[in-house]
Amino acid sequence: METENIVRLLTIGSLAGLLAAVGMRLTVRQVVNALRRGGLGLVVGANFVVVPILVLAATKLSGLESEVSIGMILLAAAPFAPVVPVFARLARADLALAAGLTALFPLLSVCLTPLVCELTLPRVAHAASVRFNVSEALLILVATIVLPLGLGLAVRHVSPPFARRVLRPMEVFSEATGAASLAFVTATEWRSILTVGWRPLLTMAIVSEICLVLGYSLGGPDLGARRVTGLGTSNRNIALALLMALQAFGGTSVVSAVVANGLLLILLGLVHVAFWRFKGQRASE
Repeated sequence: METENIVRLLTIGSLAGLLAAVGMRLTVRQVVNALRRGGLGLVVGANFVVVPILVLAATKLSGLESEVSIGMILLAAAPFAPVVPVFARLARADLALAAGLTALFPLLSVCLTPLVCELTLPRVAHAASVRFNVSEALLILVATIVLPLGLGLAVRHVSPPFARRVLRPMEVFSEATGAASLAFVTATEWRSILTVGWRPLLTMAIVSEICLVLGYSLGGPDLGARRVTGLGTSNRNIALALLMALQAFGGTSVVSAVVANGLLLILLGLVHVAFWRFKGQRASE
């Protein structure tokens, strides 16, 4: 329990700081205008319908163990990781769109994620119909994602000079805290991660790349928007998936499967960000 509290504290502190910093870089009008672009319905449908179907089909074709499959499906049902705005900033993508979608998807997830789980989990062996605490999920998602983003936007609106002064120190502190959280959870869960095996990780990696291409194709003509929808569709909300795993499958290898596959998705996201940055630098030379 002490380890879980440390991970939770580090993760919440890092995400809140990073998302507040993202909000300080933007105005409310920029976010609203970004969300008004066409194709939003397709992006939502891809994340809540297509991705879970792809993951379910992949687990069936790969013949994975039921608990590992459940962990992968929980990730598939929890779209748009809170790190997407951070990835978007590093990849020089559309930060306003990333912030808007990152704030919107947790609200949609409160209703749609349990529904997706109800429809997909019974198709995995030994996974009965599972009900989650929707009110708890809403409270955690709003507190860790929506509120920090809103606070950052409010600070930028009220006092742009103050936002500019605290922006970089907040980013440095939050990024360091996030790195510490990632290192800590990897170290503490390393043995459990190793038990997941290479087949589920390879399966998730392949599905993630397919989802990246799918999301990228739905971003419209703007390159920055395509990168955001691609990263958002391929990176899932590990915090929400872990919450559901602990609620319904605590003490099982489902939790380890969520952690292992979630870390893999973060790594793949960083690889794509690095590639796009390198490509951009080469193009500017």
